[in-house]
Amino acid sequence: MLRSLLGLLLLISSFAALSNSLEGLRLSQSGADTRLVFDFKDEVKYKIFTLESPYRLVIDLKNTKRPSKLLIPDLANTPIQAIRHASRQEISLRVVIDLKHPQQYKSQTLKPDHGHPYRLVIDLHSKGSPSSQVSKTIGNPDTTKPVAKATTTKVAPKPDQTISKAVKPTLTITKSIKTMKKRDIIVAIDPGHGGQDSGALGKHKTKEKDVVLAIAKRLAKLIDKEPGMRSYLTRDRDVFIPLRHRIKRARNNNADMFISIHADAFKNTKAKGASVFVLSERGASSEAAQLLADKENAADLAGGISLEDKDDLLASVLLDLSQTASLEGSLEVANTVLAGLKRVGNVHKKHVESAAFVVLKSPDIPSLLVETAFISNPDEERKLKSPSHQNKLARAMMSGIRSYFQRNPLPNSSMPQQHIVSRGDTLSTIAQRYRVSIALLRSNNKLSSTKLRVGEILLIP
Repeated sequence: MLRSLLGLLLLISSFAALSNSLEGLRLSQSGADTRLVFDFKDEVKYKIFTLESPYRLVIDLKNTKRPSKLLIPDLANTPIQAIRHASRQEISLRVVIDLKHPQQYKSQTLKPDHGHPYRLVIDLHSKGSPSSQVSKTIGNPDTTKPVAKATTTKVAPKPDQTISKAVKPTLTITKSIKTMKKRDIIVAIDPGHGGQDSGALGKHKTKEKDVVLAIAKRLAKLIDKEPGMRSYLTRDRDVFIPLRHRIKRARNNNADMFISIHADAFKNTKAKGASVFVLSERGASSEAAQLLADKENAADLAGGISLEDKDDLLASVLLDLSQTASLEGSLEVANTVLAGLKRVGNVHKKHVESAAFVVLKSPDIPSLLVETAFISNPDEERKLKSPSHQNKLARAMMSGIRSYFQRNPLPNSSMPQQHIVSRGDTLSTIAQRYRVSIALLRSNNKLSSTKLRVGEILLIP
């Protein structure tokens, strides 16, 4: 009893230690200068360092809770490729800013003033462009402006303001970025088993390897019809492929997501329903140890980076960042796929499960494994052989994949930018987020009024 009470007190104290919280994030851009403003409930303690190949700015926030939902601002026309965050036991919260190219940076903390909360302000400046430095000002620190050469007129706005159309450097950058080549999102589909490995066998001799290949091909067709998406099948015929080779094939084809399709089996023939799995933390830890142990061979990559020439500490940090982002993405898309499967029929478990499947161990690609049904159940075996049911399963997975990429658009993707309406969204807030006019949003989506429905999909101009 005493031990349980002590454990409870330790748990409560650990939560209490996380006294601060990240409340919001704002961004403004002017020419070569970018300003990020993080809003906090209380004064923040932080540490910043950079990483290369690819370029990243890493911010460790002490005693800070992970936000339940952090709205990431529009990153188009900025040097930032992505912003991600994850809880870390020893530092509370880590924010990683993925950069498209090297940046000079300066940081400062600001106390509450003029209606603003505690803030961490980070100013980025592109190397090789006209030099600027953050000046120290007296008065409201939120008006700190990058000081440009006398021959230029660009001024960085307050973090709460959007950029005026009159700022010429922004227009120049927009013009150059519009010419950047767009790319398709690639989804790797892995039909389980194959060749001499038949997988599970149904009561009526249905082979798992055959039905999952049929479902995978149907999913591939749906993905190829989706604007801005392209599929890749790790196998498109009855051949055997070692598990790690499946991951390697996906990575070699620049996959942005990996989905492995199977059909479960159990000694109890009444077991039924679909399941969705992601990599367990234990599996991730063991995989990280394996990758670090084999880094000299450069056989595995962390976020596309060879670990061969990195010391143990740096390699560990790179791998940890990559795995954290990958696991978060895996869990998010797994939940959306599971929601789609619930609409098709029974699910074996109502939540996403985790396990140390080898095919889920890619450190840099969000990965999930779908058990479409129990082939050992005669009723589900019959359904798995049905083209109609195979189509339903493929559409359910497609719905989850589409939803994930709509909520997490990839930089330079040719997939049309869309917004799924959430509770509390208004046309005004959506327009502000994507920096478009309300009138353009309405005309683009043929909206007769400003009323929105939760779940409605808006096409962003």
